[in-house]
Amino acid sequence: MKKNVFLQGIRDGIPIGLGYFAVAFSLGIVAQNAGLSAFQGFVASFFNVASAGEYALFTAIKEGVTYLEVALITFIVNARYLLMSCALSQRFNPETKFIHRFFVGFGITDEIFGISIAQKGFLNPWYNYGAIFISVPLWSIGTSLGILAGNFLDAKIVSALSVALYGMFLAIIIPPAKKNLVIAIAVVVSFVCSYLCGIIPLIKNLSDGTRTIILTVIISSVIAIIKPVKDEDMENSENQGEV
Repeated sequence: MKKNVFLQGIRDGIPIGLGYFAVAFSLGIVAQNAGLSAFQGFVASFFNVASAGEYALFTAIKEGVTYLEVALITFIVNARYLLMSCALSQRFNPETKFIHRFFVGFGITDEIFGISIAQKGFLNPWYNYGAIFISVPLWSIGTSLGILAGNFLDAKIVSALSVALYGMFLAIIIPPAKKNLVIAIAVVVSFVCSYLCGIIPLIKNLSDGTRTIILTVIISSVIAIIKPVKDEDMENSENQGEV
């Protein structure tokens, strides 16, 4: 059962990994301009699987800021993943070991969170392991190749490939939204609020990560209060096995 779930995670993680490869390639050019080697870029991407987080990291390195400032900037930009990890922790079987929760939390990204939260019943960590197994290496390799390419390619051309990632994310959220009215309303409200936060004075000056955190807490809290998930909805589906 673990093998089947793991393979399912790999299958669902392939399009995510391909999208990550394109985005990471453009980030690799940013990393190259910051003076990082291909190996350094690979390590940085492997332990910081986040486009906004890595862009902030590479930009901070290029500006020559202190280690403390680099740590703070990276933490703030990536703080939303703490919320995603907490949300997924509620989807595990209560008997799931801490080591599984730890490694699943390590590999949380927007897209992996999307496919994970869409799973029925309790979440099997081996599903996440499969998605992480294929997507994280492609992300890291993409950064390294971007560094090697350096200035040989126009950054605008490479950055244009990232459009596929947004299309993929829409493909993740639209199917469950079509099946569940509450999810559909939450998605629409999220889009509208995200747009408004990008134009409202003061709020628009906040970082993307900070705005995401604020919106996530507010919208998810309101939805949870209005339409809480029933206990029976968390039962194991036939595709989930024992951990």
